[in-house]
Amino acid sequence: MTTGLGLRGRILLLTLLPASVLSVLLAGVFVYWQLADHQLRLVERGELNVRQLGRLAASQLKAEQAEEVLEALCDEALNDEDVRAARIFNRNGELLAHAGPRMPGLPNWLAVHRLQTEHLDGVSRFSLPVRQSQLEPRGNQLQPSEDPILGWVEIELSHHSTLVRTYRTLLISLALLATGMITITLLALHLQRSVSAPLRKIGAAVARLREGHLDTRLPALGNPELDRLASALNRMAEALQGAQEEMQHNIDIAVEDLRENMETIEVQNIELDMARKEALEASRIKSEFLANMSHEIRTPLNGILGFTRMLQKSTLNNRQRDFVNTIESSAESLLAIINEILDFSKIEAGKLVLDNLPFNLRELLQEIMTLLAPAAHSKHLELLCLIYRDTPVNLVGDPLRLRQILTNLINNAIKFTEHGSVCVRVMLEDDIQQRATLRISVQDTGIGLSDAEQQRLFLAFSQASHGKYRQQGGTGLGLVISKRLIEQMGGEIGVQSLPGEGSEFWISVTLPLSKEQDEPCRLQHPLKYPALLFEPHKLAHTVLSNELEDLGLEHQSFSQIDALRSAYVKQRIAKTTQDLLLIISADNRQLPPGRLEGLLENWHEDGCKVIVLCPSTEQSLYASLIGEEVATILSKPVCPGKLKEAIEQLYASHAQPKAVSLPAPHDPARPPHILCVDDNPANLKLVTTLLSDLGAQTAAAEDGFAALRLCHQQRFDLIFMDVQMPGLDGLQTTQEIRRQEQLEGQTAMPIIALTAHALANEKRALLQGGMDDYLTKPISERQLVQVIEKWTGKSLHGSHEDLPMRRSSDLPVLDEQEGLRLAAGKADLARDMLSMLAASLGEARTNIRLALRNKDKEELLNQVHRLHGATRYCGVPELRTTCQQCETLLKESRLADGLPLPEVALHDLDQAIERLQQALYEKDQHTPDEAHASTSL
Repeated sequence: MTTGLGLRGRILLLTLLPASVLSVLLAGVFVYWQLADHQLRLVERGELNVRQLGRLAASQLKAEQAEEVLEALCDEALNDEDVRAARIFNRNGELLAHAGPRMPGLPNWLAVHRLQTEHLDGVSRFSLPVRQSQLEPRGNQLQPSEDPILGWVEIELSHHSTLVRTYRTLLISLALLATGMITITLLALHLQRSVSAPLRKIGAAVARLREGHLDTRLPALGNPELDRLASALNRMAEALQGAQEEMQHNIDIAVEDLRENMETIEVQNIELDMARKEALEASRIKSEFLANMSHEIRTPLNGILGFTRMLQKSTLNNRQRDFVNTIESSAESLLAIINEILDFSKIEAGKLVLDNLPFNLRELLQEIMTLLAPAAHSKHLELLCLIYRDTPVNLVGDPLRLRQILTNLINNAIKFTEHGSVCVRVMLEDDIQQRATLRISVQDTGIGLSDAEQQRLFLAFSQASHGKYRQQGGTGLGLVISKRLIEQMGGEIGVQSLPGEGSEFWISVTLPLSKEQDEPCRLQHPLKYPALLFEPHKLAHTVLSNELEDLGLEHQSFSQIDALRSAYVKQRIAKTTQDLLLIISADNRQLPPGRLEGLLENWHEDGCKVIVLCPSTEQSLYASLIGEEVATILSKPVCPGKLKEAIEQLYASHAQPKAVSLPAPHDPARPPHILCVDDNPANLKLVTTLLSDLGAQTAAAEDGFAALRLCHQQRFDLIFMDVQMPGLDGLQTTQEIRRQEQLEGQTAMPIIALTAHALANEKRALLQGGMDDYLTKPISERQLVQVIEKWTGKSLHGSHEDLPMRRSSDLPVLDEQEGLRLAAGKADLARDMLSMLAASLGEARTNIRLALRNKDKEELLNQVHRLHGATRYCGVPELRTTCQQCETLLKESRLADGLPLPEVALHDLDQAIERLQQALYEKDQHTPDEAHASTSL
């Protein structure tokens, strides 16, 4: 209450408030009792007058005498100054006498049996019945029933005199109260002055001391307590004055010493400045030397790599090929180190210039994720990329350097993470005046970093030591270069990590927005039913669900396969499975292809469209066990564009119309440019080698996706297309090529199908699907020459007669001469073909046995077809013929559901594989000296 008041206010408040309250209370009590006393006296006087009038009127009312006596009694009653009026009534309530002003109203006398008092405005009326007992002596009291009423008397008393006395009492009380309050106030003011005046003197003295006037002293204040306070302040001022004099003396000494030190430091600064200039010049010379030497070393190293790769294409034995591969691997590692040193030296020398080019951040991240996905998936890690919807992706900057930074961060996260996930997040921090500030973070669930490791993380030539993660090679420049690059872009880089809980590296950079805007990646036509999504990994589930929402695809999400199956059963009961889309994320540990295959067969029969998302390292495994007609297989992490394209291809109502194939223009001076597509490395190597020897320019693609990329980059005179390939088979690749040609208005390139064995209906399907011709493996040089001349009009500079295969009832297990003929007389090529076949026999035999045990026709056909294709280029007549017979029987069994599996033929195939393995083993055992001689070289 008194917090905001000063000392003066508190003294006045504490003095006046209690006295004022007490005075008001006493005055109020006094006035109350005075008013009550006046009122009581008024009532007593009225009762006395009315009783006296009743006794005087009783005898007259008993005798019923003349009214003049009663009038006289009434007039006599008015002699009292407070009596205003009086009147007397007989027992019948008739007025007999009246004196004074007229009294309004007549009471109901029958109800008045005793004295009654009525207080009205300014007056009080007293009514009393006159009884017989009033005439009797005091000792002779009558009973109420024997005491009749003779009449009534009534008088009216005025309040005027009582009010006058009341006002007088109030006036006196107020005068006394005011006198007391004034007296108390004067006393409080005197007390306040006696206390505040010395305090003001003390405050003024303290203020002067604060201003530095330490010679200020206080006189006696006339109060013992305040005098003690003043004495203490005087002693304090004396102590401060002495301390100030001593301090000033010390300051003078210190200033003199400092002046001498400043002169010494000035001399040292001149020497240090000269040394700094010399160090900067030495650093500049070092950086220029590193930059020049890195460039000079890299030039011959590129030559070493180029000629090493050319040497790999020549005829080498296994030992020599291992040496060449080791040289290539070591040279690539050395080139990577030199590139890092070159970048670091350029940054140190200030010669690194950043580009300002428009680029798409989403595409850049997708390229990085695709490049690093195999490394993450080989460790069973989830590699994820989450770009928030409000983040602009069309920017202007240096995409090459930004790719270098992000690749280094993601690669480090994969390297130091054994289980869990690596997630890249891109979010918008600020967007002002056509410039976006982005935060890109790479979060892993790896081993984490301690505080000491984080402090030296961005130091040059320093690596964090993590036991088995310790890299023996490398320069420790990756993060340093990333830090320098991001700082040169005007951004910053940092890390948040705890040991054992993973790390989060982040960069924040501000880039201008590009004027180019991409069209939203959305499906052109909505699906009839919501899609069903299965993704067990929580974070991957969120990323994939957001991508589907961005495509405009309604979907239901599930993290348990049983929940997905239950939802599918409901769709089946509702008969909505036709054209229902299922997107399933799987890997070989949680949902192996063997388990998934059974589900997909049932869903495919119900007309569902299925997309399987699998790790990039397991795509070939899923593709080999799951047919493309059952499900479309995409590798993770999948981008929205690929997902959109896959969905639209699944729901295409019919195939694109076949483009008319025309021969390429005849140009004898230029050799034909031919693309070879095959998923079998041996087949691909043989075809490209034969074509190169014939003088053709060749390009190779290991799958359909690679073929599409090459066709998008350049035009070919002819394409040799394998039919059965994982991911995107030959027929689908051909249809996509035809679609692109039709959109771009280009002339159709001749596409020739390569198949190990084809029935009549399959050949028709190939031709109707967009292919122009087909060749049955094995392919001879004469066939190649004839097909190339037929469809391109170009002649090749050489050809060889195709030697027919030996046919007899007892075919040999191993025929080296036949293998040599199939390899166009190249012994090294024939030996490589046979080695590749031998390496795949064990796995092929196991897969065929497993598929036979499971009664899986499609898997059997796939495995036998792959083995048959590999035998076409080796001298293994027995196995090749057995594969051909089994493949024919399996295709007929697939076309006619009632036919059983050809178990006898498959048993013969198993025995043929075993005999070939035995023959190869015996062949190796017979040539130990040759192998020893090769090793000793």
